[in-house]
Amino acid sequence: MGNQETIVIKCGGSIMNELSDSFFQSLSFLADQGYRLAIVHGGGPDIAALLKRLNIQSEFVNGLRKTSAEVLDVVKMVLAGKVNKQLVTSLQTYGLNSVGLSGCDGMLLETKAINYEELGYVGEVVDVNDQLLNHLMDGGYVPVISSIGVNKEGESFNINADLAAGAVAQALGAKQLLFVTDVQGILKDDELLPEVTPADVEQLMKSGVIYGGMIPKVQAAIKALSPSLHQVQIVSGKASFMTENGEWIGTTIKYGKEETEGSADELLISNIPTI
Repeated sequence: MGNQETIVIKCGGSIMNELSDSFFQSLSFLADQGYRLAIVHGGGPDIAALLKRLNIQSEFVNGLRKTSAEVLDVVKMVLAGKVNKQLVTSLQTYGLNSVGLSGCDGMLLETKAINYEELGYVGEVVDVNDQLLNHLMDGGYVPVISSIGVNKEGESFNINADLAAGAVAQALGAKQLLFVTDVQGILKDDELLPEVTPADVEQLMKSGVIYGGMIPKVQAAIKALSPSLHQVQIVSGKASFMTENGEWIGTTIKYGKEETEGSADELLISNIPTI
């Protein structure tokens, strides 16, 4: 089956070193079905480990890593270097021709500072070079994007990977956005919930069904929803997220009627940690 629909995959830093053979096989399956794939990744644990090794202090402000010029150097080394190239190499092992990029390449992720005084070099995406990404995907490549951005003055920024993925998905008019985590999706009484709305998620958080580390994951997924991106899925990076029949294994969060009054810009505001 051939099609030109795009799927954006966001891999958080916490799962990057645990991606399984089955996960990569699921990506290969999607590519074989004719989907165009683009991947956005973070690398929080690796950044934290190198900062500790170099004895560089770092703190979080309102859930975002305060990024000094010194911290930014480490962020760029880890994200655009180690993590990006490891992921590109893994994808190519599974027959997925991949190109590693940062948001600085070709002004891929044009960025502005959120608040220099409070956060330093932490930014938000104001424009995506979708022409570059479409050119690569049309040529049969999978763009693998590290969540670093740049402004027109040449300053680099650390970007929340969840928000970067949402911006890329919206710019590409993606059919779906996958948030890859260490669990299959939202579980209730040990049963996977295949589909929920943001209103359902709110109730599940209030009742304690969604708790701990799953809370920021579902909040990030909901923030990515917009009038042009109607569904986001939470899937596992430790196992296959597709059945042999091509059915999804995970939780789909669907854009509901209650969200239609919000704009895409409003829905891209997040307090999820920069990863």
